[in-house]
Amino acid sequence: MPERPIELKSAREIGRMRLAGLAVWRAHQAAARLVVPGVSTAELNAAIREELRVCGAKPLFLGYPGPTPFPAESCISVNEELVHGIPGPRKLKVGDVVSIDIGASVGGWCGDAAVTHPVGSISAGARALLQTTNRVLDLAIDLLGRKKFWSEVAKEMQDYVEAEGFAVVDSMVGHGIGRQMHESPQVPNYFSRKWAAAEDFELRPGLVLAIEPMVNTSTRKLACLADQWTMVAADGKYAAHFEHTVALTPSGARRLTAAPEEAEQAELPDWLRDPNLWVRW
Repeated sequence: MPERPIELKSAREIGRMRLAGLAVWRAHQAAARLVVPGVSTAELNAAIREELRVCGAKPLFLGYPGPTPFPAESCISVNEELVHGIPGPRKLKVGDVVSIDIGASVGGWCGDAAVTHPVGSISAGARALLQTTNRVLDLAIDLLGRKKFWSEVAKEMQDYVEAEGFAVVDSMVGHGIGRQMHESPQVPNYFSRKWAAAEDFELRPGLVLAIEPMVNTSTRKLACLADQWTMVAADGKYAAHFEHTVALTPSGARRLTAAPEEAEQAELPDWLRDPNLWVRW
């Protein structure tokens, strides 16, 4: 079992986490509108910074401890870069894929989500990679309310990705989330008998997970760049990363970092009432 206990969240706490999720969602909308050839990853990060400020949200990645404190509000990873890319002067070009990962807290509660976008027209192989990674996230969320243990979900995720001809990264995992960005349990996207025997967990209402499949074109192996943060596919081929913060409730799985729903309209804070925001992903 996990070394630290898993903290189940109440309905009220999940409602507070939803606000953090909506702030993350809004920041993703701002960044998505700028994903065009010629934009720099620093410009994407600046837009994310401003949106989080408008939401009164605290960026979770800025200053995150590591070999050096992480220097930006978001992780922006291009092509073979899987996760933890540092925004900078690099400009996107047609055919690239760019992963944008944003974490933020509102009122002491956290949300975390990632999307990998095409830049203009991309190759058929790159398009299939993005579709597979997004679909396996959907699969995991769908299975969350229908399986008893996470290992059952993880096995179906791995089987799906490998059947599509891609490689599931097995050296990085998702995580529990709540008042802290990283909480128990670890949430792998692949099946391991060793992990299942030691750390598998039951899927119960109140569980909140950051589910984040990470998929490479052809190898599971990663390498770390000289910046000590950016993780890349070891073979230099494209990688993809999608993520939602998801709560398991008595009525099923709820995406806390997804777009606002009709039933939420009356209770939305002012910073979510801009009609220009309503671009779903």
